[in-house]
Amino acid sequence: MTSWLGGIGSGLGQSLGQVGGSLTSLSGQISNFTKDMLLEGVEEVGDAATELQVSNSRLAEVEAAFGSQKSEHERLKKLYAELEEKHEASEIQIKGQSAEYRSLLQQKDVEISHLKARQNGLQEEFQKLQQSAQSASGGPAMLPVTTSASSTTSSSVSSYLSRPSGAHQGFHGDEMDFSDVLWSQQEINRLSSEVMRLESEVAHWRRMSQASSAAGGGNGDQSEILKLQRTIKGLREEMSSEVDEHQHELAALQDAQRQKLADITRRHREELAEYEERIEELEEQMQSGGGRAASSSDASKLVDLQRTVSSLQADTDKHEKQVTEASAQLEEAQQKQASLQLEKEEVQEENAELLQNYTRLQASVVELQTRVQEQEGKALQKAQLDHEIQVLRKNLTDAESEIERLRNLSEGEPKEEVEHADILELNTIIGTLRQEKETIEEEKLNLQERLKEAEEQALSSKEAESSDPEALEDLKAELQRRETALRNTEEERDTLMSELEELDRQNQEATQHMISVKEQLSLQLKESETELNRLTAELDSTKDKKKALERELEGQQEKMSQSAFTLNDLHMSKQQLEATVKELRDKLGQAHEQSRDTRRDVTELRRTLQEREEQLSAAKAELDQTGQRGTEAQGTEDQLAGKERELSELRREVEELRSSTEKVMGEDYELKMENRRLKAESEDANRQAKEGHVGLNRTVREKDTRIEALKLEKNQLEAELRQAESTLTEQAKQYQQTIEELTRARSMDASALQTEHERAIKLNQEKDMEISQLKRDVEQLASDHRDTNEMLSITVAGQKQLTDLLQEKDIFMDTLKQNASDLQAEMEDSISVATKEAESLRQALEEKDRQLGGMKEENSHLKEEIDRLRDQQSRPQPLSEPRTLDIITELETEITQLKSSRNRVEEEVQTLRRATEEQQASLLQSQQSLQAQQSELEQAHARNQQTTLNYDRLIHARDEEISRLQQLSEGRGRADSPPVQGDVILQEEKTQTLNQENGNEKHDLSKVEIEKLVRGIKEKETEISQLNEKNLILTKQLDQLVVSRDEVGKLSQMIRQKDLEIQALHARVSLGGNSSQDVLFLQQQLQAYAVEREQVLAVLNEKTRENSQLRSDYHRLMDIMAGKEAALLKLQQENQRLFNMSDPSGSQEMFKETIQNLSRIIREKDIEIDALTQKCQTLVTVLQASGSESGPGSGGVSSNQFEELLQERDTLKQQVKKMEEWKQQVITTVKNMQHESAQLQEELIKLQGQVSEDSDCSSKLSVDYTRLIQSYEQKERRLGTLSQELAHVQQTITQLSSTKDVLLGKLDSVAQTPEVVAAQSSGPLLQAGAPSGPLLRAEAPSGPASDVETLQEEIVRLRAQLAERENTIRTIQENNHRLSNSASASEMEQRSQAEEVRQIRERLETLQRSVREKDLLIKTKGDQLSQVSESLRNRENDNEVLKQAVTNLKERALILELDARKLKEENEMVASRSREKESEFRALQETNMQVSLLLREKEFELSAVSEKSATVERMLKDKEQGKSGELNQLLNELKSMQDKAVAFQQERDQVMMALKQKQMETTAVQTELQHMRDKEQRLNLELERLRNHLLEIEESYTREALSAEDRETELRRRVAMLDEKLASSSSAVEKSSQQASMQVESLQEQLSGAVKQRDEALIRLRTSQEQVNQYAVSLSNLQMVLEQFQQEEKAMYSSELEKHKKEKEEWRRKAERVEDQASSLQINLDEANAALDSASRLTDQLDLKEEQLEELKNQMEVRQEMLEEAQRKLMNLLNSTEGKIDKVLMRNLFLGYFHTPKTKRADVLRLMGSVLGLTREDVDKMLEDDGRHGVTGWMSSWLGGRGAQSVPNTPQRPTSGPGLNTSFSEMFVKFLEIESTPSLPAPKLSVFDIKPLSAPPSRRTTGAASSAALGAAAIGRRPGDSNPFLAPRSAAVPLMSGSGSGGSGGGHLLMKPISDALPTFTPVPVSAEASAGAVLKDLLKQ
Repeated sequence: MTSWLGGIGSGLGQSLGQVGGSLTSLSGQISNFTKDMLLEGVEEVGDAATELQVSNSRLAEVEAAFGSQKSEHERLKKLYAELEEKHEASEIQIKGQSAEYRSLLQQKDVEISHLKARQNGLQEEFQKLQQSAQSASGGPAMLPVTTSASSTTSSSVSSYLSRPSGAHQGFHGDEMDFSDVLWSQQEINRLSSEVMRLESEVAHWRRMSQASSAAGGGNGDQSEILKLQRTIKGLREEMSSEVDEHQHELAALQDAQRQKLADITRRHREELAEYEERIEELEEQMQSGGGRAASSSDASKLVDLQRTVSSLQADTDKHEKQVTEASAQLEEAQQKQASLQLEKEEVQEENAELLQNYTRLQASVVELQTRVQEQEGKALQKAQLDHEIQVLRKNLTDAESEIERLRNLSEGEPKEEVEHADILELNTIIGTLRQEKETIEEEKLNLQERLKEAEEQALSSKEAESSDPEALEDLKAELQRRETALRNTEEERDTLMSELEELDRQNQEATQHMISVKEQLSLQLKESETELNRLTAELDSTKDKKKALERELEGQQEKMSQSAFTLNDLHMSKQQLEATVKELRDKLGQAHEQSRDTRRDVTELRRTLQEREEQLSAAKAELDQTGQRGTEAQGTEDQLAGKERELSELRREVEELRSSTEKVMGEDYELKMENRRLKAESEDANRQAKEGHVGLNRTVREKDTRIEALKLEKNQLEAELRQAESTLTEQAKQYQQTIEELTRARSMDASALQTEHERAIKLNQEKDMEISQLKRDVEQLASDHRDTNEMLSITVAGQKQLTDLLQEKDIFMDTLKQNASDLQAEMEDSISVATKEAESLRQALEEKDRQLGGMKEENSHLKEEIDRLRDQQSRPQPLSEPRTLDIITELETEITQLKSSRNRVEEEVQTLRRATEEQQASLLQSQQSLQAQQSELEQAHARNQQTTLNYDRLIHARDEEISRLQQLSEGRGRADSPPVQGDVILQEEKTQTLNQENGNEKHDLSKVEIEKLVRGIKEKETEISQLNEKNLILTKQLDQLVVSRDEVGKLSQMIRQKDLEIQALHARVSLGGNSSQDVLFLQQQLQAYAVEREQVLAVLNEKTRENSQLRSDYHRLMDIMAGKEAALLKLQQENQRLFNMSDPSGSQEMFKETIQNLSRIIREKDIEIDALTQKCQTLVTVLQASGSESGPGSGGVSSNQFEELLQERDTLKQQVKKMEEWKQQVITTVKNMQHESAQLQEELIKLQGQVSEDSDCSSKLSVDYTRLIQSYEQKERRLGTLSQELAHVQQTITQLSSTKDVLLGKLDSVAQTPEVVAAQSSGPLLQAGAPSGPLLRAEAPSGPASDVETLQEEIVRLRAQLAERENTIRTIQENNHRLSNSASASEMEQRSQAEEVRQIRERLETLQRSVREKDLLIKTKGDQLSQVSESLRNRENDNEVLKQAVTNLKERALILELDARKLKEENEMVASRSREKESEFRALQETNMQVSLLLREKEFELSAVSEKSATVERMLKDKEQGKSGELNQLLNELKSMQDKAVAFQQERDQVMMALKQKQMETTAVQTELQHMRDKEQRLNLELERLRNHLLEIEESYTREALSAEDRETELRRRVAMLDEKLASSSSAVEKSSQQASMQVESLQEQLSGAVKQRDEALIRLRTSQEQVNQYAVSLSNLQMVLEQFQQEEKAMYSSELEKHKKEKEEWRRKAERVEDQASSLQINLDEANAALDSASRLTDQLDLKEEQLEELKNQMEVRQEMLEEAQRKLMNLLNSTEGKIDKVLMRNLFLGYFHTPKTKRADVLRLMGSVLGLTREDVDKMLEDDGRHGVTGWMSSWLGGRGAQSVPNTPQRPTSGPGLNTSFSEMFVKFLEIESTPSLPAPKLSVFDIKPLSAPPSRRTTGAASSAALGAAAIGRRPGDSNPFLAPRSAAVPLMSGSGSGGSGGGHLLMKPISDALPTFTPVPVSAEASAGAVLKDLLKQ
């Protein structure tokens, strides 16, 4: 129905839209036409012929326009007819459907009545069967069956009862729909299914009853039957109410449908009438326009009009050309739009795929959930079935094996396949369960058939034979078997349920894992979501701009109608159009360039990413190389790796941020460009529109064509706008794609991200919905809270203690902050100390290094000195070579020693370094331990502060309690207080047969006990003061030192002892002074204080726990910071050390030293060679001389010389060997130095990288530290807010608890005496009436003792209750006084108390229920509030964390950019240093080579000298043999050979040098080759990347080229078309020009004729004007006649219309009357039903009320009997005590005599005489005699020597309160005044005169009562001035009650107001200033 109505509505809307569009076009054409006519009417034409032609053409145009308007009118008429037909059809359909629905409703009503009848019958059968089953439940065999059945029925009944009634109350609104009818149909179906279920249950019960009747009968339970009957009644009522609701809803639906149809028809008719009126108006406008056109004819305009026509035709040709060009450009733009649309469709397809993935995942989750639910449902169905387990036993083992296999699979397979495995497992289990269910159902059906057959057989057997015991036994055995099978099935069902629960648990775990994974993904998505949100916001802004532009366009289109007068601006607009076309093309090109630039930026970003990754890989490789070096760098490696990871992540984040910022900038720029382009296009469109409108003003046809052109241009503009939108969306999608590619580079799946993004959006929406719901809940809670506050505004009390505690907490937090700052300062001091120690160690190391340098310099100086000494020795002593050799050897030994010492020093340096490192490590450990100790110290401080605060509070509370107890005990101990005497009097009353001595002894004993108590209390006070001092000392010690837990334990023990002492004091006070009410009050206060203390302590514990957690977090972070700082310091030290080691100056010094050593060695070798050459020369000269001299003695000389030469040769050989060894050592040292320098360079580079990373880490740590400080401050703020919320919650809790107590107290008071409340406001109070009976019992001991004792017990109990109630009332009053410091409020409250009590009596039950419900509500709402506040706080914290993360990321990005720049600069510095080092190293290598060559030359010279020496030896030998000639030859040969050898050696050295150079060149070439290979690899990578990029670019270019080719072809086609059009237009122009010339000639000819015709026409005109005047007269006559006819017709029509309207109104009234009657009948029906329901409920309630009334009447009778007995006893007592003097009174008078001061004792004696009946004169005489002899004489004679035992005078305590400044005598006089009033006869007491004991006494009493109360208050408030004459009225009653009337502190019984029934004295007004004697005299005169 809704869809059909929607179709009708849409059809109507379309048709009306068409009508409106046609009407607007008509109105526009007409307006344009009228404007044209007016414009053309302005211009004048000269000739009459041209004017005629113009007029003819205008007439033709007007006729054409009229024809078109006629056709439009006919079309509109057709449309109207169609709409009317549609309307009629829809009305017919609606009528048919409403009739169908009515028939359906009637059918449903019939069905409901049938179902009701059926249900009633079924329920009756159900009751009967249940009764029979219950009667049969006596048999033991049938128990389990009946129980199970009853459980099922109860469950079914409960399920049926738990159906929500009243859920369909919102159907009577206006917004009805047919879905409600469908819902009612579903409800009917549900009811029918319920009836079916009841039928099945009835059948089951019938079977069970038959079986139970076979088993045996028993008696049922009546209560269950009653319950079932009530449930059946409730069900019937529910059924009837639901049926009524359905009927109401159907009626409301019908009404709503009728109203909707009426509204639709009314609107339709109104719209049709409006359209008809508009059409008539348009026709009239057309007629008037034609007349005007015909009338305005002027002949002089023709020539000008033709000229303008020709010029306009030329302009139109130009415009057509421009339009064609613009259309070509638009087609190009459309092609671009098509390509962009293709890209958009691709992106949409990708999005659709992502959505499909997401829906697939959702579907899988839903399937899982549905399958789990199906499983649960099937399990329940199995549980209900009977014999399912027989089949399930077989399948159990299979299921278990499958479960195990699936578990193994789930453990073995990855976590991603968990869901699929679970699904498969669930599928298999579901299939097996279905099969089992089918088999079990078949078995169940078979069993049911068998059961039926068995039942039929049993019935037949019963009918045939009454006794068949064997069959019965068989049936019983079968039943037992079935029961056992049932039990087994139940057990197996339980096992299956447990297994199903395990499966559910596994499924939940899998889903939880999935949820956790999705949450992680959602966290990663948040950044991308923020970017997307930003982009969407920008898109929205652009859309808004676009809308604004569209509005501007619309405004300009409206202005287009005013652009008819802009003919002269055509050429300018043409030029502007051409310029704008060029600009558009340029802008299109710029857009393409911008897209290319963005692509290039993306590629550059990718390159930078790859470069960063390569840098990271290089850094990792360097780290791996450094990881191979010793154990020292192992600790730093992990940190470096972590820092590298962080660096890489930060770099990635920085790159992402940069890319995002660049994208955003690019988008902004593109959006700006597009906006400009759109503005330019809009301007172009405006110009084009203006031009088109100028063309419209000329001819109607041109106007039509231009309108179409404008429409086309408008469409094109809209298309361009859409294209701009699509480009925007496509660019946004492209940016999204780039973001997704970047995220893919970070190994993320796009589909998962999209699904997670959508899920996160949905979650966000759900969270928003939850927040809104929670806000609504919060508002509801706030309203509830306001209601409760309004209800409980009486008992609102301020919670200042909590605010004080919170202030203390704030102070404590401030102290904690100060401690934290102090700790930070201490930490900084310790760090500074450690840094100082490290600097001292560094200085020591530097000093050692300086000492080493000095040693080296001294060593070099020594070597130089040795060299110098050698030179000096070698020059003057050529013959002392062995000494030089010895010196050399010594020097070598010294060198070795120096080397060993140097090694030792280096070892010492290393050990020192190790020691410094160990010291640093120990320093770090000590710092950590210090921090731990400081944290422990702080925790101990906090604990001690808390304990001291708690203990102080406890001690204050205990001190207050002790001081209160002391005051009470002192009040009792100083003067025999009325409570004590009351106690004594009680004892005396109880033991009245004893003597008077007993009373005195007991009095003395009570005094002794009170004194003991006072002493004990004083001792306790001293102990408590000592404890306080100890506590102060302990707190001081705790502030100074860290208190251990033992001391805290001692303090807690001391507090326990104090508690025990206070409890003992309580016990002693309660034992000593029998003030149980005070003790109860104190205990209640103590309990309240303890509860408050526990609450406050719990709050404090929570706060301290949070503080300790925060402190531990703070210390942990401080530890981390300290460790990182220490690691930084260590790295810096190592860096410094390595820098010092690898200092270029040091290495240069080392190299210089090696070069100097080598140069020294070379010098030494030169010296040795010189010495050897000199030796050889001397040897040669000696040999020559010896050869020339031939003598016998010469042989010996030569032999000696020869021996010396041999020795020298040996020594030289040794020296040569040593020199070779030295040379090898030098070479090895040089090589080692080279290796070390390379390693040092590598280490330097690594250390520089480490330093940079450490600086990055330190910056990160500082950022983290600031963030943590911020989080700590936020947590502190949150703590403050939480504490405020806690205080608020505690206030509300205390308010609610106090209100609850008050209400409960009032309820209890009203419940105890519900019938006696009326006596509260009536007359005097009868509270003193109760004690008067036991008071006067002393004179009548023979009365019924048991009744009096029971009465006394009841009175005591009632008084205790009264005391408790009055305590509560007093606390409430104090709270009220605190809140409102005015007495008026309290009086108003007391006035309103009586009314409240009456209301409470009426609303007792409702109040109790509402209180309980309110408590539950408050709890639930408080929980909800806390949850809401927690969720809100979590939200706020998450938002704050995200904001901080964003800010931190930005800061990190800036820091990383700065760090990257620094790193680049450092890298360049390091590279420059390495180049310098390499150049220095090469120079050193070259010097080393030269030195080695020199060494070789020297070695060669040495070998040559040795060869010379060998030849010399040979020559000497030959000479000895006589061969001198050969020697000369040999010498010559030797010289030549030496020359050759020198030449060869030089050649070899040159070759070696060349070789070395070649090797150097080869190494350089190899290094260059390596560099080239690296470059090749890089270039290859770049090539591959560029190839890929080129391929992409080529693909894009090919696409663009293809599109460009297509565009070219289209453009060429268009150009050809335009050429053809040009040719045709040019030919047409030529033809038109020829025709125009011909027309000009013909026109000139026609002009001459036209002049003649004009003259003729003028003559005709005159005649025609005369005719026109005649016609006008006739026309006016005709119009008059016509108007008369029209008026008559209108009158006829109006009369008929009024008749119709009246008839219609009458019919409508009748229909309304009928509807009102129906509705009233329906309302009466509903009211009758409701009255019936309420009557049934009222009868039940009346029965209950009658029962309650009977119970209350019984109670009233009992109470009345008790009251009558009490009245009788009172009358007896009054009659017996009349005219008697009480012994106790006399004794008290006698004792009072001794208590009064001596000056006033005469007054007392006179009073005693007056009481005893003595005259005044006799008493005065006795007093005078006494004055002479002394009082002690006759008193001692009275006492019989016991006068000394009188009680000493007690010092009087100052009175407290106003009105208590009277002396004892005045009090006594007042007492006598009260007592001496004449006793009235005791009236019979009615029930209403008795005041309830629980009610508070009213404050307004009569004057006598108030004076009596004042006197009694004076007595009660001054326990020091104890009155002994109070005994007769208060002997057997405890005198202290809970609270006195009028707010008096002491609740003495004498302060109670005395009723009229008791004997009273007449009041005597006594001034406070008058003396007691005067008062006594006045009294005695009376």
